[in-house]
Amino acid sequence: MTTLADPVPGGRPGDVERAAALSGELSGRGVHGVVLAYVDTAGIGRVKTVPTAKLASAAAWGVGMSPVFDTFLANDAIVSTDVLGSPDGDLRLYPDLDRLTVLAAQPGWAWAPVDRITQEGEPHPACGRTVLRRVVAEAAERHGVTFRAAVEIEWAVGRGDAPDGAFVPAVSGPAYGATRQVELSDCAADLLAALAAQGVEVDQLHPEYAAGQFEISVGALDPVAAADRSVLVRQTIRAVAQRHGLRVSFAPAVLAQGVGNGGHLHLSAWRGGGNLHAGGEGRYGMTADAEAFTAGVLARLPALTAVTAPSPASHLRLKPSQWAGVFTAWGRETREAALRFVTGTAGVREHAANLEVKPVDLAANPYLALACVIAAGLDGLASSASLPEETTGDPARFDPADAAARGVLRLPTSLAESVEAFRSDQVLRAALGTVLADAVIAVRQGEIEAVAGLDDDQVAAAYRWKY
Repeated sequence: MTTLADPVPGGRPGDVERAAALSGELSGRGVHGVVLAYVDTAGIGRVKTVPTAKLASAAAWGVGMSPVFDTFLANDAIVSTDVLGSPDGDLRLYPDLDRLTVLAAQPGWAWAPVDRITQEGEPHPACGRTVLRRVVAEAAERHGVTFRAAVEIEWAVGRGDAPDGAFVPAVSGPAYGATRQVELSDCAADLLAALAAQGVEVDQLHPEYAAGQFEISVGALDPVAAADRSVLVRQTIRAVAQRHGLRVSFAPAVLAQGVGNGGHLHLSAWRGGGNLHAGGEGRYGMTADAEAFTAGVLARLPALTAVTAPSPASHLRLKPSQWAGVFTAWGRETREAALRFVTGTAGVREHAANLEVKPVDLAANPYLALACVIAAGLDGLASSASLPEETTGDPARFDPADAAARGVLRLPTSLAESVEAFRSDQVLRAALGTVLADAVIAVRQGEIEAVAGLDDDQVAAAYRWKY
């Protein structure tokens, strides 16, 4: 007879006993339910929840959820590939107990990211968290390289009583202005308190450029944990805002005009305890491997945008001269280049130096975005790719001939262009695997068709409250 102590394959050794102990501890803290969270191919956070008393069962057997969600669109329509999109089959969601967090802004709830496992106990090929873990493991095995990563989060704060899905900014102060901080002071303080209670290290929280926009920067972790943290932070921001009668949007373009919300990736590669982006003999202290890694990312930026800027609304944000990074260029602290090399302040550069990837927004599945950026960089590292000369200033100032001579090219101006670049990129497709790569293409094509005939304002409205 099978018992709870004899789980089917898919869980981790010791998780059942640990979950049983956690269940009692959580109940004693007034936690009644656990949110089991993952992000689908369209970048939408999906969840199932279990009562706290069922946490041990979830750790033993997983919780059922259909694989059809891998081909859901942001509007919940369903597309298909030759493998995914049918009503058949089941997956099991296994909570990662190492990441289980009591939600300070949602009393009575805890949260945990999940790995998605087949009923036979094998990793589901479209599980982005599993894919990122594999890419990171292969980097360590083949190149002796580990990574530290963080995801910047920008969002727009709207009034909760705005009519008919409209966005009405909840603050009126100027960009980066003290007025905005005062106007949202209580909510921002509650957010900082909630994140601190959840063990999230916050580096900065400040008003941003666009109407009602704020940004938070958090401490770097290994890539899987960094992606988990990105999901958790957004859940927390939304919950805190709701308690204050506010509504938030992480959509790439809340409005068709103006600056949108980014989700820039910060990434540094390490070997033997040393940061490859500092202390080297290359430009600005980069090692040869860091330069090659950067060159690899730079070379694949057009295809990467199918994963890092995956929504039709993303291309309302990706405009020149708005610090969105829409040209294949890199530079030290150059905020108009797609790749910004951040050296950090003298005295802390050996820890702080990193690469910022700017054409990324929060419609992206953070696991897939990090997996593909790392895979692109590793391809450059493996081939000792040459990093071109840096670009200073705004690349939009170059005339077409000068830009082409410098290798400074405009990134795709539509999701359709991004998809075609991704379709032909064997490195990125191999990193994701055939099943997931095909799902990415199918979902992007579905999003393109979903907005066919809409003008920019209608596209922005269609995705405004999806993210």
